Amino acid sequence: CYVSGFHPPDITIELLKNGVEIPGSQQTDLAFEQGWQFHLTKFVDFTPQPGEHYSCRVRHMTDTKSYTWEPDM
Repeated sequence: CYVSGFHPPDITIELLKNGVEIPGSQQTDLAFEQGWQFHLTKFVDFTPQPGEHYSCRVRHMTDTKSYTWEPDM
């Protein structure tokens, strides 16, 4: 899950499988771009299974958004 263009850097990213956080995920160091906009990536190895739902939930300040993973098959 790659997140960019946010400020301030108060952010939480969760990788979910069927609505439950996937253990063992890793996160890159927080980095910034021009204009003090930040970006980072959170990732985990997994093998997708039919019928399972994978998503990324991003909380920034008081805003929370979820993004569904779609396989490129």
